[in-house]
Amino acid sequence: MLSKIINKHSTNSPLNLTFIGLGNMGGPMAINLVKAGFNVTVFDLSDTAQQQLAQAGAHTTTSPVEAVKEADVVITMLPAGKHVKSVYLGDANATALTEAGILSHIASTTLVIDSSTIAPADAKLVANVAAAKGIDIIDAPVSGGTAGAEAGTLTFIVGGKENAFQRALPILKIMGKNIFHAGDNGAGQVAKICNNMLLGILMTGTAEAINLGVKNGLDAAVLSEVMLQSSGCNWTLEVYNPYPGIQEKVPASRGYSGGFMTQHMHKDLHLALQTAEDSGAKVPMGTQATTLYDDHNEQYNDKDFSSIMGYFDDSVLKDV
Repeated sequence: MLSKIINKHSTNSPLNLTFIGLGNMGGPMAINLVKAGFNVTVFDLSDTAQQQLAQAGAHTTTSPVEAVKEADVVITMLPAGKHVKSVYLGDANATALTEAGILSHIASTTLVIDSSTIAPADAKLVANVAAAKGIDIIDAPVSGGTAGAEAGTLTFIVGGKENAFQRALPILKIMGKNIFHAGDNGAGQVAKICNNMLLGILMTGTAEAINLGVKNGLDAAVLSEVMLQSSGCNWTLEVYNPYPGIQEKVPASRGYSGGFMTQHMHKDLHLALQTAEDSGAKVPMGTQATTLYDDHNEQYNDKDFSSIMGYFDDSVLKDV
């Protein structure tokens, strides 16, 4: 029985899940949990997001603290570290738990899953506070975009104790397809940051190469196929081509709308640079990708990150 796998102490009562943060990723993830038959309670600052979940069958609340009452599992999907600390500790600048933080209001038997992408140091801070209260917590950032969130095929990259990971596994399998245990608390964030830094490098490099070919008379679709079948093959060419009209269902072919917004890639690249600075790692290519997204983010922060194609060929953004 799923509730017996997840809870520290087996019960026959229905499993109560709380989901906080119902954005482009969190909303579909929460809906999949509702569809799986759980008793889901949600909170988001957006009334529209809450109503969408209510229509799907979730219970809505007026605050994070209210949302976690009676929760067996708490899942969060929040924009940045300051939001995570605000929800869990009660203050965006907190270094310790306050009464306003949800960790002050959940039982020690509650399992906590934070799927936000934040600095490893912030993840470790929240984990240490939770551990002091005997609460199992994992950082479980995701990869796979909004399509993966909707389809329940996300990749989860988990940091946390083995027992907490095992408790979370049945829940994660409902929302995701590939689930990796990267190490202790904070390791999930490190792995996610490394992945997204490489993704930013691949996207800028792919856009640069396509533009070079187009400027020299090549058809973008033909060049993409050549590289796809050659040593330049990479994920962006396979499923997320940044040039309009080459792949039907990608953001580039719908005005760079939807998908993974530039502002989120911009945030993740800066997390990578901060992590590199903290650890003394050299990231020259990550630094260059960050510089490109710094400029691009000023005007196109709400467009998909593949719109970096417009940095090299501004004609693709003329109607955006």
